[in-house]
Amino acid sequence: MLFVVVLTDAEQCLQCPEDQYPNRERDRCLPRIVTFLAYEEPLGMILACAAICFSLLTVLVLGVFVKHRDTPIVKANNRSLSYTLLVSLSLCFLCSLLFIGHPTTATCLLRQTTFAVVFTVAVSSILAKTITVVLAFRATRPGSRIRSWLGSTASYSLIFTCTLIQMCLCGIWLGTYPPFLEMDIHSEVGSIIIQCNEGTLLIFYCVLGYMALLALASFTVAFLARNLPDTFNEAKFLTFSMLVFCSVWISFLPSYQSSKGKAIVALEVFAILTSSAGILACIFAPKCYVILLRSDRNTLEILKRKGTS
Repeated sequence: MLFVVVLTDAEQCLQCPEDQYPNRERDRCLPRIVTFLAYEEPLGMILACAAICFSLLTVLVLGVFVKHRDTPIVKANNRSLSYTLLVSLSLCFLCSLLFIGHPTTATCLLRQTTFAVVFTVAVSSILAKTITVVLAFRATRPGSRIRSWLGSTASYSLIFTCTLIQMCLCGIWLGTYPPFLEMDIHSEVGSIIIQCNEGTLLIFYCVLGYMALLALASFTVAFLARNLPDTFNEAKFLTFSMLVFCSVWISFLPSYQSSKGKAIVALEVFAILTSSAGILACIFAPKCYVILLRSDRNTLEILKRKGTS
């Protein structure tokens, strides 16, 4: 610790080093406290535990779907897309761990880009699901040529294309103004905030805006298909999941602008966990309820009878 004594009759004062700040009497310098969202503090520990628990829960749901993959409710809701969505949701929960702990140059480069790409896979999977619901209903009409679009190839082509566009945006971001590690000594008196600077907010908002565009497209298609007379129609669940997703991130942006330091990191982690959990609950909770607790309703005869009535 460096002490600088300033006498009352001194002609000039000495400036404290960057890692120190003057006390109230301004007669000596005190060391600044290094702050970041650490695993050891209660908030960081709660968020990290929530991320791991939600990820394990998603893997458990995936195991349920794989075990009951030959049942009507799993088959009707496109098994391959359900698997892809569950895997991407599990990774979404885990990618929030990149935001917790001591920031480094590597984590600054990876946290936003990994989050963007993984979330794009999840949202584009939901978009593919919603489009499949609409096409499946139209394909039942006599002479329809839409059946050729119902295969997994078309769905995965859509997911690949959407993800590739997001990866290009992230590549431009990393190639022009990449995120970097910085130490903020001005936001809070007596503290050094170790944080990741996004480099450029323009591309950051472009990345978020692209995900919002995919979510809005999924919500619109699912909303229009919510009343289709189909026994296996999951458009209502997809609509509500996208409504939760959009609500969380619309609420996040104003809070992001008005927050500082580790509060920004905590808000983004909370938004990631909340939006992912909303998708998991809205889409897969009803199916798991039928599969695990009401197996008598998970038969083709019962579902056909309900559809006819």
